[in-house]
Amino acid sequence: MSETTGTGLPGSPTSLFDHALQLHQLAPGEPLPRDGEPYPDDESHRHRRGPDAPEDRHSAGKDVALIMDTHFARASAPPSELADAFHDVYVPIHRNEHIAAAAERADRESVRRTGRWLVRYGTDRCSVTVGLALLAAVGTADDIPLIQTIGLLSDHFGPLAAHAFERQTGGVEALLWLAERVTGWGRVYVVEALCRLDDPAARPWLLHKACDGDSLNGYFAGHVATVTKLHEALADLDTDSEMVDHVGRLLHLMSDCGGMGLTLARYPHSGAVLEAHARQVGLLGATVERYFTIAVLAQHLTTESPEAAGCTAAQQEALRETYLDVLDREEWTQVARAGFVADDNWMRWLADHRALQLRLRAFPDREPDAEE
Repeated sequence: MSETTGTGLPGSPTSLFDHALQLHQLAPGEPLPRDGEPYPDDESHRHRRGPDAPEDRHSAGKDVALIMDTHFARASAPPSELADAFHDVYVPIHRNEHIAAAAERADRESVRRTGRWLVRYGTDRCSVTVGLALLAAVGTADDIPLIQTIGLLSDHFGPLAAHAFERQTGGVEALLWLAERVTGWGRVYVVEALCRLDDPAARPWLLHKACDGDSLNGYFAGHVATVTKLHEALADLDTDSEMVDHVGRLLHLMSDCGGMGLTLARYPHSGAVLEAHARQVGLLGATVERYFTIAVLAQHLTTESPEAAGCTAAQQEALRETYLDVLDREEWTQVARAGFVADDNWMRWLADHRALQLRLRAFPDREPDAEE
């Protein structure tokens, strides 16, 4: 990082990197609140709408590449010249062939120096995005800490940060670090990158923590189940309650992610995984999350066809009865009622949308809210 030290602009607004770093230092092991929004440049972007993506998607990024070609043609051009050079052109947030080609055409050291400066000191998200694209194309392992920090602003910078780590030595470890600290769309980008790498070192994390409960997890839940060979790891459920809970999240997401990702209907091991989960979750203590997960699965097994759950009719009926038996237990009923009284979002949603169909003991007289 020595190449960027001391090259900041005196009196400049807060860089996006410093913004991310300051928020990260408040809770180093957690995602940034609201994904770090609003960014320091929010005012200029809110009142000055940038250009839309071109109708010809293959031309996206050409304007950025042209600016870069002109800049790198002058060996003496300082990185700071690009500090606000991209605000009026469309800047893709994903890997772009035109930008990558421009980075490859120029002197690599100049490209790295420029990318590092823009990521570290850029105060406009457009220029920071271009800097990150340069590091994704030609960066080295030395750039991992820089990319991790800006990647914490994951809704915007997650795609390029994930791509950068996919091609880096040590990229799996860097992705796992970032995966623990992002949610929403950022988590989608990072987990999908981990699945593409299919590295055995990432499988324990993918089996236990990939899904954090966000509905966007539906984009990758089935991919996680496939890449980790979940059906071969089911024996571990006997002694691994964390994995039981995560498998429950995977199944819940795959039961209702049509149009997003792999569903239970298309996952070849749905029946076996559902049976293993149903068998083990009932041996654990009741929690609000467990109650919610198996109630949603029971609802799916009640209202959908066996094919929609990826199992036989006999399996469907047995699974439904197993889940309902657990939900009917006194301990589980009391946990659900306490959660509802405490205004837990899961229990309130469940009471409004599922209780009448499943006739759950926890919500015997609950009617949907009038506005719903």
